[in-house]
Amino acid sequence: MPPRTGREAFLQGTRALLPLTPGVIPFGLVTGVMAIKMGMSPGMAIGMTLLFYSGSAQMVALQLIHNGVLPLAIVVTALIINLRFIMYSASLAPHQHGLPRRWKWPLSYMLSDQSYALCTLKLGSGELGRFAHHYYAGTAVAMWLAWNLSVIAGIYLGASIPQGWSLGFAIPLSFLALLVPGIRSLPSLGAALVGGVLAVLAVDLSYNLGLVTASIGGISAGLLIESLRRKASSNPPATQTEGETP
Repeated sequence: MPPRTGREAFLQGTRALLPLTPGVIPFGLVTGVMAIKMGMSPGMAIGMTLLFYSGSAQMVALQLIHNGVLPLAIVVTALIINLRFIMYSASLAPHQHGLPRRWKWPLSYMLSDQSYALCTLKLGSGELGRFAHHYYAGTAVAMWLAWNLSVIAGIYLGASIPQGWSLGFAIPLSFLALLVPGIRSLPSLGAALVGGVLAVLAVDLSYNLGLVTASIGGISAGLLIESLRRKASSNPPATQTEGETP
């Protein structure tokens, strides 16, 4: 049922995000533990988390810092990893372009894979109406809190977390939970398959270019399949007329 107030939409967004937190919390714990093991102070680790707000980019940056990579290379690598947010923003822009800056700026900062995945389907259907940005805010705030609190927990409790928990295994599972519901057509299936195959094949590329390669390849495959489908639907096969000899 469409929300009747902004508060109701916000709470709907928060409730929609909660089932995804079991995959987010281990990711944040691992990130917090990793930062402290590298010798960062709790204040530095928390500041880095607030500045980045991107788990994948933050973990890669920590690894590069540990390996003594030049700061410029670290910044460029983080920017490359986060290029997907440009695509997310372009997709959300038609639905959010009329918002004042007091909404746009914080919502832009809190953009995440999870919030985008939850909101893009709702925004496309138009079921949220004029409270769409409140729904998005609910998902974004819930995700921001879940991530930062889990990183802080990893920073202060990391030493007491048993190694046997294998927290890193939950990271890919959280992204699979986002991927599967979004596969609703042949183009999206093609994009997922091509992107997945390219991600595996290009996993060893320098500067984590495998992620960018997989993203571009998946998007291109989806667009190509969609284009072929439209051409096929606009040019139906000729039917045999009555009395015509085959």
